[in-house]
Amino acid sequence: MKSLRLLLRFLTVGGLVLVLLVPLSMIRGLIQERTHYRGEAIERVSQSMAGPQQLVGPLRVVPWKEVRRVNAAAQDGRIEVRAETVEGYLLQAPELFQARGTIAPDVRRVRLYDVRVFQWQAEVTARFEAMPVPAVEGREYGEPYLVVGLADVRGLVGTSRLRVDGKELELLPGTASLSGRMDGVHAPLPAPGWNAVATGVDGGDAVASARRLPASEVQLEMAIAGTQSLGIVPVADSNRIELQSGWPHPQFSGRFLPNQRSIGDDGFRASWNISSLASAAQSQVLDPSIKRLTPRAGEVEQGTSVDNVTVALVDPVDVYTQVDRASKYGILFVLLTFVGFALFELVKQLRIHPLQYLLVGLALAIFFLLLLGLSEHMAFWQAYVLAAAACIGLQFVYLSGVLRGWWRAGAFATMLTALYGALYSLLVSEDNALLMGSLLLFGILAVVMLVTRRIDWYERSATLG
Repeated sequence: MKSLRLLLRFLTVGGLVLVLLVPLSMIRGLIQERTHYRGEAIERVSQSMAGPQQLVGPLRVVPWKEVRRVNAAAQDGRIEVRAETVEGYLLQAPELFQARGTIAPDVRRVRLYDVRVFQWQAEVTARFEAMPVPAVEGREYGEPYLVVGLADVRGLVGTSRLRVDGKELELLPGTASLSGRMDGVHAPLPAPGWNAVATGVDGGDAVASARRLPASEVQLEMAIAGTQSLGIVPVADSNRIELQSGWPHPQFSGRFLPNQRSIGDDGFRASWNISSLASAAQSQVLDPSIKRLTPRAGEVEQGTSVDNVTVALVDPVDVYTQVDRASKYGILFVLLTFVGFALFELVKQLRIHPLQYLLVGLALAIFFLLLLGLSEHMAFWQAYVLAAAACIGLQFVYLSGVLRGWWRAGAFATMLTALYGALYSLLVSEDNALLMGSLLLFGILAVVMLVTRRIDWYERSATLG
């Protein structure tokens, strides 16, 4: 009968733990809701300013129009020959591509949420080899032009400068023949004598055309604004990318990490050397089967199949991620606190009512709610200290009556302080969180086993009757 009472006591405490899962899950749901609101803030900034940016090009384009004769069925069922006009383009990637510039970070605040934005002062140089244009029967070539693809053209700030072989050219909106594959800008290219050479045909076979697009060097200066991340597609045979910024917390992603980088409190510098032998970007850009090369605004997931270099300006302390990680340890806090209560009951022969267990568990759950609310208005570590101090102080005052002594309440408050300190260490040491958490649990289990190793459970269960 005495053992049954002890078992019933443990079942009651276990039931309270399950009950406390409800407020803990509600708090985690609130964290996810606030994270969703933060995502809406980012989307709002992207819609009103510019979204994540991706640069493709410059590329040279030669549009063409071709009249083809095809067999088609007439209304009476007979086969007749009809003329069909087909349009297309020739696309040339540069031999050499160099991009450099400074990424200036900034913040846009939407209600309680900070959204990281940037402006890249881009300096792009590209060198093109001479481009032979094949002679095809029935095909007419249009004026060549240069295309620069951007994920969000609203991010262009001020007036961009384009020089081709030292001559200033005017940039026009849109990408002409490539409008279905990318957004951006284009500029007609000067091509003296381009219309002077006609397509030659000899005996029905196309011969080599004398028409050639001459070699040229392109220099482009533009200011590109965006939200969160900047991507650059290495389209050339040889690509050299150099970026620097005063933001000390970059995140390098995409298909290539920097060959060289330095990160300090004053910012970062990074450089990439990428060959077309190591990247599929050039073949992807030249492949017409890839329908989209730059993501449209609001459709960031599109275009990610193209190899690129990506730099994101991230916040090292994402409060919602930190609070969410902290809330995952909420049930552990409750279990350890209830274990401590049970030890006081058994060792000191104190009677603690299940309602008192429940109130203490709710106070532990409120900590995570306080942490969420405070961290939206101050630094995470400050919010953590205030929330922990408030909950530990409340527990200390309440437990002084429950445990019938200030020193007992002080010992329990000291235990809670150690737990909150251990949790903070887990949060800031993400790489070592698993190891530290395992050692913490092992240590607590070892202490419990050492304290209770001489307890006669049959004798102690009689005190619960």
